[in-house]
Order: sequence, then C-alpha cells, then structure tokens
Amino acid sequence: MATVETGARLHFGFQNLALAHERLYGGVGVALDEPRAVVSAEPADGIHAPDPLEDFATDAVALLRERGHDVAGSEVTLEEGFERHVGLGSGTQYALATLVAVARAHGTYVDARTAAPTLGRGGRSGVGVATFESGGFVVDAGHPTERFTTAPPERGAWDVPEPIVRRDVPADWRFLLVTPGVEAGRHGESEDASMRTAVERADPGIADDIAGLLTRRMLPAVAERDLQAFGSAVARLGRLNGAWYADEQGGVYRPPAGTLVDALGDDPAIRGAGQSSWGPTVYGVTRADDAAAARAAGEAALDAAGVDGIARVVAPRNTGAALAE
Repeated sequence: MATVETGARLHFGFQNLALAHERLYGGVGVALDEPRAVVSAEPADGIHAPDPLEDFATDAVALLRERGHDVAGSEVTLEEGFERHVGLGSGTQYALATLVAVARAHGTYVDARTAAPTLGRGGRSGVGVATFESGGFVVDAGHPTERFTTAPPERGAWDVPEPIVRRDVPADWRFLLVTPGVEAGRHGESEDASMRTAVERADPGIADDIAGLLTRRMLPAVAERDLQAFGSAVARLGRLNGAWYADEQGGVYRPPAGTLVDALGDDPAIRGAGQSSWGPTVYGVTRADDAAAARAAGEAALDAAGVDGIARVVAPRNTGAALAE
C-alpha cells in the first residue's frame, strides 16, 4: 500500500488574461496545510474507488498502462478529503495524489508535473501542481499568448506552467477560509467557457496594474515577511481579477462572496480578503495570534450575509505532498 497526503491551495488570481500581452494567465497562489487530502492505494483486480476518486483512479491506471506498466487495477481509498469545486483546488490535489499513490503501490514512479496534462490538470494555472510539488507561495510563468485557442485543447496538449517564484510562507501567517453553503464554483465545461469569454474580453490595462502590484508590493511583502502589505496586495490582486470576471460571475466577486469580503475587510483581525478562484470560498489574511478573532469574524460575515457555512483558520504549507509506503 502507498499513501499520499497533500493540502488544499488558495488561488489569488492571474497576472494577465488579455490577448494583447505576450504571456497569458500566470497564476498566483499559496499552499495550505489544511484541509487535506489523504489517498491510499494498493494493487487489485479492477478499479475500486469511492465516488470522489473513481475518475481519478481510472485515469491513473490508464496513464500507467499507456506508459507500459503492468497495472491490472487498484483499490483506492480516500482516508481524508475536502470539498470539491469550492475554490480550494481539490481536483488537482486528488488527481495527482491518486496517480502517485497508485504508481507507488505498483512499485513505479510517475512525475506529477509531466503527467498532469494527461490528467487534464495544469492547463491554465500551474499553482496547484507547484503546491503539490513543494508547497509555499507560488507565481507561475503562464503560457505564450499565441498558444491560446478558442476551443479547449485536447488533454495532454500543454505543459504545466513553470513556477517563476516559490517562497516559504512565514510560519506565523494564517489564512481564514470562509466557505458559504451555496452552489459550487465554476468547473469543467462551464469554467472553460467562462474563461474563454473572459480572455476574449479582457482589458489589457488591468494586467499592467497587476504587473506593478506583483513586483512592487506583493513579492517584496513575501520576501520581507510583511503580513499587512501582503494582505493588502493579494486583496487588490483579487479585486483586479474580479473586474475581468464580472460579466461571468455576476460582479467583481460572485455572490455572496462580495458581502463576505466587505465584512472581513472591515475587521481588524484581517489584513486583506478576497475570493479564491471561482469561489465560493473567501479567504482572509491573518496571524496565528489573531486566529480566534479571525474565525469569529468569518462566522459574523456568514451571519451578515444570511448564509450557512464554515469558517476555519489554517496554516500555510511549505512542503509538497508526502508519500508513505
């Protein structure tokens, strides 16, 4: 048996969605220590996996067979998991954890980065793959804009964007996660269609603003361990990204994320707030000493928005996925 343990991630936004610039996308995000995915696998006749992992297990076995490995099947177990399609990156973490666990259970090794495109992962943002590999705060290089196509490319027809920045996150930084109990965020074909529309309409001037924000505010804040400056910068990055997506998600933030972000932004325990990916999860940047106050702020924000949900405070993760055999 082989077991892989990995964490969720926050996706703060992209550097550019406009076709007028030379490079497209360029994800910015951070690895989280919680919530976690823990996936175990062992050899079996046929493929046996619970509903959240069934497709991932099927894809993993198919990939290994295509690469010449004698894999009859696998028994895959989800020991610990987290929500799908709420902005925490479960799909990529589940896919890669399942692949690595199945491969190691059969005595072989597969590089997660090079295999990810065949699994349909890392086509736009490289943040999820990079955090699986090494954790931390990540900025990826994006893709040459000339490769953009109006129709989604076939699986495997891309390389995962390489990280151009990877920094450890200070151990005393924390992230408030507020996940309202509402409809899941965009994913699959719906996400692909919305992204293509956003790219085709994107204002290139927003990318120019983000370039200055990233180089003059966000990266120095990480390097100098300045939580206040970092929180302010990621919140601004999210708001700028939201202007690209406003027509697709019903505003700069998808409802009710805007109400949650506004409530968190007024709380002294929170240094910056925004929406992760397509939501509905909203994040707040805080410090370990303020964890209790930040959680209370998250619960109050849910109450103010009139929705149920979960508020939790989690640590960053500065290591990649862990493998046990």
